[in-house]
Parts: sequence; C-alpha cells; structure tokens
Amino acid sequence: MPELRGQQHRCPGRIDTKNRAEGLPRLATRSPAADHFGSTRTFRRRTQWCWRVAPTVSATGEIHDQIMLDGTYFNGWCVLIAYTGEKVIHWLWCDREKTASWTALIARIPAPRYAVVDGNGPLTTVIETLWPDTRIQRCFFHIRQAGHRHLTRNPSLPANQELLRFYQALPRVDSRDHAAAWLAAFASWEAKWSRFLKHRTRAKDAGARPAHVRRGQSWWYTHLRTRRAYFFLSRIIAKGHLFTWLDAADEGIELARTTNALEGGINAGIKGLLRAHRGLSEGHARRGVDWFLFERSHQAGTGWSLVGPEHWAPPKRVRAPREEPVGPVEYGTGFSWEDGIGIQKGWGGRSG
Repeated sequence: MPELRGQQHRCPGRIDTKNRAEGLPRLATRSPAADHFGSTRTFRRRTQWCWRVAPTVSATGEIHDQIMLDGTYFNGWCVLIAYTGEKVIHWLWCDREKTASWTALIARIPAPRYAVVDGNGPLTTVIETLWPDTRIQRCFFHIRQAGHRHLTRNPSLPANQELLRFYQALPRVDSRDHAAAWLAAFASWEAKWSRFLKHRTRAKDAGARPAHVRRGQSWWYTHLRTRRAYFFLSRIIAKGHLFTWLDAADEGIELARTTNALEGGINAGIKGLLRAHRGLSEGHARRGVDWFLFERSHQAGTGWSLVGPEHWAPPKRVRAPREEPVGPVEYGTGFSWEDGIGIQKGWGGRSG
C-alpha cells in the first residue's frame, strides 16, 4: 500500500498534504494499527474514508519485450495479472481463468514481442487470437509439474522412466546445440516406444474397468499415463512454445523460461498480505490486493493523486420516506382511549 499519510479530518472537503499523519490503510505493514495512530478504534474511524479510494493504472501504450501472465485465487475470486518481470502492467478481477476474462485483460495491453505463460488453455487461445505476432514461451516449471502429475516422481515402467528424464532435463538446456540434442533424443524415444503407446486392453480380457473408461466401451489404451505425458510434450514442441527463449536470445532479449518471478514475487506476496491481515471483509481484501498491485506498477508512489473530495467526504445517508398505511386501520398493540381501557370514574363505570 502507498505510504500516503496525513489528512485533516476537520476539513472534509479539503486535503491537507503538508501534515500527512494518517491516510490510506497501511496494509503492507504487519504491525498493528495502534502502533502508528493510537488506539485501533481511532485508527479505523479516522481512516475509514481510505477504503473508498480505488487504485487504477493508466495505459502507457508501451510495447514490452516480454509479459508474464497468470492468475491467482483467493476466497472464490481470481485476479489475472500481467507482469513484465519488474512492473505490474495491469490486472483484472474475475471468477476464474476463462476465455472472456483473459480477453478483457489482454485487450487492454499492446501486444508484446514474447509472452511467458503457464499453459492455461483459454489464455493460449486468447493470445493467439489477439496477439497473433506474439511468440509464446511455456513455463518450464509448469511443464515439469505436468510430467510429475502424469508419470509420478518414481515411475516403474522403463518407458516412463526415460520419458521423465526429458522433463527433468529441460532446465539444463542452455544452447541451440543442447536443444537440438534434446529434440533428437525425444524423437528417438518416440520411435522406440511407438508400439508401446498403442497397446490396447480389451474389455473382455480385463477385470475391473478403469474410472476413465465409459460404459459400453470395448477397449482402451493400456498405458494412458504414458500417452498423456508424451502428447503433452509433443504438442508443445509442435506449436514451437518450448525453446522460444533461444529465438529471443538471438535478438538480445533475455526471455524468462518460467513464470517464477510472477508466481514467487507477486502471487506469493498477495497470499502473504492476506495472511497477515486475515479477517478483512471481502471488499477490503480485494481493495488491499488492488493497492498491492498498484504499488508494483509503473504508477507506484502516485496513489495520493487518486484521492479526491468524493473519497474524503463521508457518504450522505438518505432516509427512505415514511409511507402512510393504505386502507383501514388494523388492530395494533398501541394504546387507544377508544378501546375502553382508559381510567373510568365511579362504581362499575357509572358516574352517578
């Protein structure tokens, strides 16, 4: 959060920038509010207006060499983030990563020369549609995670053991010669195990059906995990998304091969912020994340310019007009002399 402190609470229509003693909630700090502004209750009351300031970044039109794109989730919300490796360019709140969400974010950003992604299907499709000239580099870390998911970390079949080594060797490829050797070895593995990949299990010869087999299906591929791991790599190779960083190096651009800078620097920072300030309402949590990202954008340190009198002045409460009842008066619980329960004089209600 920006260190914007100091307003004069006695003048709601004016902002005093000379004596900044208080201001936008300092969510970036882990220390209690009372350490900075007296009691916690006083701090909350005097900075309540700050939550109405919504940080937004303005488009610069700059064309970047590379942009990392990823989404992170919390409490049923997803925030999509575009990051250069140094600065946050833009972000967007949505319910999940889908084509409409990525389209709304990417449409706001000029096409970069390269995009580093984790392999999310809708994201890749949107980039190819809106940024047709942008080259894609798949994150090596997520590729390796997919290999472990399909093959496990300690596969027992020889074919799987050899295939897993291709996943593990990717981060060690550091030149075009090594990349060519890796691709040649992968093609050799494909030729060696091509028949193995086509092994089928007949329903009449099998016992229990695997969970993925449909009812009435007469056969299925025996080594499904191996096929998934193989086709996962082969599709990335066919699209040219595996060694894009080598083409960037030829142009003098040091292209990231992972989205670790975004995952570990921005996404992890968001999760740490929400842990440090757990208990925030949903609206305040989202506003805190907005300021976290704003302070890592090209507009960092300019948050004070976003504050206006409409944020400083408390919103006026408008009372709803009292509606008079329509129709005959119904029985109620109020007192009425007409009910005959008032004070009576004389014996038995008689005055004589």
